[in-house]
Amino acid sequence: METTKVIVGLGSCGIAAGGNKVYNKIKEMKELENIDFILDKTSCVGMCFREPLVEIIDETGAYLYGDIDEKKAIEIIDQHVQKLTPVKEYIVHSDLYETRDDNFFKGQVKIALRDCGFINPENLDEYEARNGYVALKNIAEKGISQEDIIQNVLDSGLRGRGGGGFPTGLKWRFALNSEADEKYVICNADEGDPGAFMDRSLLEGDPHAVIEGMIIAAFAIGATGGVIYCRAEYPLAIDRLNIALEQARKAGYLGSDILGITGFNLDIYVKEGAGAFVCGEETALMASVEGKRGMPNKRPPFPAEAGLWGKPTNINNVETFANIPWIIVNGPDAYAAYGTEKSKGTKVFALTGKIKNGGLVEVPMGITIREVIFNLGGGIQDDKRFKAVQLGGPSGGCIPEHLIDTPIDYDSVNATGAIMGSGGMVVMDETTCMVDMARFFLDFTQKESCGKCTFCRIGTKRMLEILTRICNAEGEEGDIEKLEELAYHIKDASLCGLGQTAPNPVLTTIRYFRDEYEAHIRDKKCPAKSCKKLLTYEVIPEMCTGCTVCAKNCPVDTIRGARKELHFIEQDKCTHCGVCFSKCKFDAIRVY
Repeated sequence: METTKVIVGLGSCGIAAGGNKVYNKIKEMKELENIDFILDKTSCVGMCFREPLVEIIDETGAYLYGDIDEKKAIEIIDQHVQKLTPVKEYIVHSDLYETRDDNFFKGQVKIALRDCGFINPENLDEYEARNGYVALKNIAEKGISQEDIIQNVLDSGLRGRGGGGFPTGLKWRFALNSEADEKYVICNADEGDPGAFMDRSLLEGDPHAVIEGMIIAAFAIGATGGVIYCRAEYPLAIDRLNIALEQARKAGYLGSDILGITGFNLDIYVKEGAGAFVCGEETALMASVEGKRGMPNKRPPFPAEAGLWGKPTNINNVETFANIPWIIVNGPDAYAAYGTEKSKGTKVFALTGKIKNGGLVEVPMGITIREVIFNLGGGIQDDKRFKAVQLGGPSGGCIPEHLIDTPIDYDSVNATGAIMGSGGMVVMDETTCMVDMARFFLDFTQKESCGKCTFCRIGTKRMLEILTRICNAEGEEGDIEKLEELAYHIKDASLCGLGQTAPNPVLTTIRYFRDEYEAHIRDKKCPAKSCKKLLTYEVIPEMCTGCTVCAKNCPVDTIRGARKELHFIEQDKCTHCGVCFSKCKFDAIRVY
């Protein structure tokens, strides 16, 4: 009989949910009770909403257990491992029978995420056992030329997954055609969008896939050096990257005359960024690598001509590189078979916000927003009404309910006023104020502006001031028009993508939710009942029991009334904090 294997998910999400405690408890049981099984760890399989996750693989198949704590861990080791009886009530996925979260995996096609949750990311052997470094070996053994590699990438239709959507193969060809004594390949892992964690999960779960993709890119363009620019807020990703890089060096995948390819010399190192969102822009990123302040520069020249240290440089993001080995092994046609005519392959999305199944999914391009949110994502929390989804992070836009059947591809998403971005998908329900949502994202980009461009530095600040006034019941007629005017000036006059796209959340919310702006300004009301200073709290006489709970908890002592008598709120003193509403046990507080 094969030895049973127990695998604990220890990505950042699993660790945050208590995965280390579960792992240590299982390890303790194995050692103290001398139970015969293999204990291993993996990273995130995408089901962040069910962490901590424990997978048991025995002679009958694989069983994924979710929401596991130390007590449940003891139970499943005792029942499943020792008595060979799966604990069905905790199983969230299995190929042997239907389980409660099967829909999360239906419709997914895992190419970039093919190994995440299936291998120990710190074990090179496990990566190699799943076709790892086969693409690189094929290039070396079959003598595949630089031009053939680039043509394969072009034929696959792969476009940059960092948000720009530029054809990857074309970018590589530009770098190949630039003659220089040195060239560089850079992985942009400076993921800074609120609600985005695609790159982090990939780096934590499958660092060798990204490294192999970079090595292939380096060979294709003739690069002599490589850099992975990763923000320091991702310590686990950085640790696993450094472990993987050292393993790659020892195995001969990095170094001199790699795999016998004469003259192909390459090493890659990790550069930790300080967390500036603007460093996601490629010229600012290169400035940071060079030790300068992370600020964008004019283009041309483009990085393919003069990039890092003035040498030709190719920059792609984490997900783009992770796709490359799969394309080389399986062929460009296999990749192009997924997606749409102009948007080939798959895309990884991080599902966050007011959604039941928050986590990471990889789906073919062309799938609709509805399918992602209601099939894979399980729908809206507490079964409330879907209102909008923010695609593209602070650089993107809000797509409303009536456009929920929009296909997820570059052209269709752009037509809504949003952008694909790197893959953040923030879901909003009926309780979300769209004016405040626009204010939130603009507050982020305003703080992250490097200040180089006047319109970005000052224009976003003026827009934020207007939005803040509107949310604080101080909006004026003409504010919407001022926001639109400023937005178009900022988009037209900013140097880099941060400023050019910063107004997108404001423009899309005005476009689709103008009535909410008007309600804030003209009626001094927030339809979503979210902006505190636009809310009125009032006691409902027929519901009030005089229990005094609201009065005792009011932080400004503005609720009057004796015990067992009708209470009332002094409106001129009320700070609209909402404590009375949250504390009342009899639904006796009305909010409007």
